[in-house]
Amino acid sequence: MRKAILTTSTVALLALTGCMTPSEQRVAGGAAIGGALGLITAKALGSNDNWTVLTTLGGAAAGAMVARNQETRECAYARGDGTYYVRPCP
Repeated sequence: MRKAILTTSTVALLALTGCMTPSEQRVAGGAAIGGALGLITAKALGSNDNWTVLTTLGGAAAGAMVARNQETRECAYARGDGTYYVRPCP
């Protein structure tokens, strides 16, 4: 069952990125990476299922909130309504 869910999620994510602008792709990529890091951290620490879900969602939210442009040293922060704003990175 887990393989089916993971495969379906991966295919859906790849199909969805074809319909997105580059900035939306960066936000989605940040969310995916943040969620994966949250999941890996929870599993490495031996957390129960509730904490695993919370760390995965927290990591995804953090990853979606910040996208960094290495050339200009600016970060894009999501507002939550589908738009974002750019400021110098901290």
